[in-house]
Amino acid sequence: MPYTEDQDLDPGEPDQQDEETPAPEAEGATGMLGFVGGLVLGALIGAGIALLVAPERGRTLRRKLARRLRSTGDDIRDDLDHLKDAAERRLARRRRRLRRRLGREVS
Repeated sequence: MPYTEDQDLDPGEPDQQDEETPAPEAEGATGMLGFVGGLVLGALIGAGIALLVAPERGRTLRRKLARRLRSTGDDIRDDLDHLKDAAERRLARRRRRLRRRLGREVS
C-alpha cells in the first residue's frame, strides 16, 4: 500500500504507545522508592531473624556488636588517615615538580 499523508499521526494526539508507557521521570522515582522500600523491609526482616536465632542474650549480643562497630570505625578512621597522608605527600610532590617545570619555562 503506498504512503499517503493521511497516514501521518496528528502531532497533537499521542499514539497508543505513549499512553501505555509511563514517563521516564515517573518510572525512575517509582523504581527508587520501590528499591528503598525493599531495602528497608529486608533490613527489618534480617534484624528480626537475627534476634530470633541469636545464641546469646540480647544484652551480650548488643555489647559485642557495639565493640565490633567501634573497632571497625577505628579501623576505617586509621585507613582514611593513611589515605589522607599519602594523598598529601603526592600533592606536595606534584606541586614541587610543577614549580620546577614552571621555573624552567620562565628562565
